[in-house]
Amino acid sequence: MPTARDPRPLTGEPLALDLLNTRWNRDGVTQDLLADTEGLAVWLDSNGLAGNHRADAEVLRHLRTAREALRTAVDESPRQAAPLVDAVLEHGRIRARLTASGPAEEPEFADPAWAPAWLAARNYLDLLTRAPERIRTCTGGACILHFFDTSRNGTRRWCSMAACGNRAKASRHYARSKEIEGELGK
Repeated sequence: MPTARDPRPLTGEPLALDLLNTRWNRDGVTQDLLADTEGLAVWLDSNGLAGNHRADAEVLRHLRTAREALRTAVDESPRQAAPLVDAVLEHGRIRARLTASGPAEEPEFADPAWAPAWLAARNYLDLLTRAPERIRTCTGGACILHFFDTSRNGTRRWCSMAACGNRAKASRHYARSKEIEGELGK
């Protein structure tokens, strides 16, 4: 059975941030892709996890737990989030192995229903190791999306130049034109 199209305005971010982006605003109303198992199936498919993980209520519950832990870490306080993220990470581990092609590391889970949540939490640790200052929240008005800034100089401000960036520039232009109109009217 084919999965529905991903309705989110921003996809393709690292797994941890993509999980956060399962909530977004549309016309002033917060949307939630993880409202049900159908949305979970879309998220798993969008992240290449559909073949290995089932889209059921248990996986959905664990993924929502991870999303809340990551939201606390990114939007509020890393100190408060540490026990929340650690609680998700307790459900898996990295197993080191020697394979025919050389050393390998693979995740292991006592309960496979935790796998997508654990992978997202683990990805967050990788982002923190790589460049924590590049984990960003969009500065576009009511936007609640997150992104990993891969711009050369690290100054990206919006989830998307086409959406939030364009709105911000249009708003600045409108404000300038109103200011000029006000000065001419004096």
